[in-house]
Amino acid sequence: MAARKGIESSTWRPRSKLTSELQLHLCGSLFTVDKELLAKKSSKIAKLMQRNPNGDLSNLLRDIPADQESMEIVGRFCHGFSINLTTENIVRVSCVAKYLGMTDNHCPENLLTKALAFFEHHVIPSWNNSVRALKTAENMLDHASELGLIDYCAQSIISKAMEDPRLLGESIGSVPISDDEEEDSNEYKPNARRKLFDIEWKSEDLSSLGLRLYAPIINAMIQQKIPQENVAANICQYAKTWLFSDEEKIDENSQREILEALVQLLPQERDIVTCTFLFHMLRFAKFLDASSDCMNGIEQRIGKQLDQASVKDMLIPSQGYAKDEQYDTECIRRILKNFYMHYTGPDPTGLGLVAELIDEFLIEISADIDLKMPTFVAFADMSVAASDGLSHRTSDGIYRAVDIYLDKHRHLTESEKEEICKVLNCNRLSSEACEHAAQNERLPVRFVVQALFVAQLKLREAFVPRIAAAGGGGSENSNGRRVVVERREEEEEGERMEIERMGSKVKELERECDVMRREIERSGGIGFSGSGFSNNNVVKKNKKSGKMSMWKEMKRKLGCGMSSVDGDYHCLVKKKKKVHPR
Repeated sequence: MAARKGIESSTWRPRSKLTSELQLHLCGSLFTVDKELLAKKSSKIAKLMQRNPNGDLSNLLRDIPADQESMEIVGRFCHGFSINLTTENIVRVSCVAKYLGMTDNHCPENLLTKALAFFEHHVIPSWNNSVRALKTAENMLDHASELGLIDYCAQSIISKAMEDPRLLGESIGSVPISDDEEEDSNEYKPNARRKLFDIEWKSEDLSSLGLRLYAPIINAMIQQKIPQENVAANICQYAKTWLFSDEEKIDENSQREILEALVQLLPQERDIVTCTFLFHMLRFAKFLDASSDCMNGIEQRIGKQLDQASVKDMLIPSQGYAKDEQYDTECIRRILKNFYMHYTGPDPTGLGLVAELIDEFLIEISADIDLKMPTFVAFADMSVAASDGLSHRTSDGIYRAVDIYLDKHRHLTESEKEEICKVLNCNRLSSEACEHAAQNERLPVRFVVQALFVAQLKLREAFVPRIAAAGGGGSENSNGRRVVVERREEEEEGERMEIERMGSKVKELERECDVMRREIERSGGIGFSGSGFSNNNVVKKNKKSGKMSMWKEMKRKLGCGMSSVDGDYHCLVKKKKKVHPR
């Protein structure tokens, strides 16, 4: 046989002068084969020559599973030359020999027998050779499966993984993290890390296989009860190779198919893979527009171990032009729902971690100018609910988020600001947060007064024990304690006067509003709303509702709408008698 492109180029082998030639077009090259020599080894060629002695056989061999290398090996074998069988060519040579009928029934010690013997003794015993041989079979799966080569390789790989699961990759807990990885812990790292069991040898990675071969093998490993940690590690490595790589190896449709298959293969138990990896899968699923079953499966797995996530994981960008908000808040809401549905641990640590996570997420999304107020309030309420029963937690995180949201959304009305601030509980704010709130001009007046009052109470509660401790000391420190007490009393008196001043201002504003209300009622027949005067017909029809709307609007504009009972607010602060140490 001679190989040529356009013309015959190879002259290394002898030819029979009395026989005709068979020309085959393979992989863009033209191969010339001596038909009589090939017929001595091939039962298929022999039968075709008997039926068509003078015919062109090349049209009858168009589906031959051969390439240049394998046909060169067939030609050398037919001419009696030595052949070089390797792990990379053994599957294709075996398939070509089977196709041509090069069996011992036609000729003793034929090519198929030699190829299968090499496969049995050099491929099956080795993990690396089995993986490499399986990879070469991807372009001829039907022929290789008919010979049983696919099953032999798969069984060899599975049996060796059962003996040593580390061949698949190290589990999460068994891989130490280097110092460099600790410094850059925010960067995504897959769980599957290959292990060098020998200095000169490294296990061949299953991620080099195509999905049609990889998925059945992993599924069989799961059925054989191979440790889930190692199986999951190999799935993560496969995802890194085919999905998260910077190289564009395949198109988006193929990536979507791989992603959906990997999600089905991933174990359902928590702590098998990291939360960061699952969020990475979720982002990619949204980018590829994967099926709803695929995304639901990822969200459920995340929900089972959300307490291990970071706020960076939760910042999933919204997909599509129709999305106004910067981040996909609906997805995070579903994940939180899954977490609380599946959380059964007696240890409240997980609940506390998720509560902190909600606060941090709320702080991050509050700066989004497109974030709608109902969405913000819903997450704030969720944060409050998550903190119930956790007495050690403060509401400082929610307060910070509210402050950022009010700063970025200055178009909000006073009533909308009050609606947002309903999620805040001054009693659960730290002293520093209370002091900040008392001076925060972005907050509604009602909440500022409440923060001042709570700050005063906290100061008083913190000050009384100090007075008692100061009074119980010896006479040598009495003068120093007296100075400290007097200074504290002066500070307390100043804060009390500030609260009284604010209360007086509120009462004065209420009196002015009451006078205006009585004057409007005496005018009888003239009503107005926040946008201007209305005609008499409308006033007569909605006289009562118009007055009430006007009254609320006036109180809002003057900053008087601060009480929750009958629209009145009273800030009663009793003067505290000074207590001097004896």
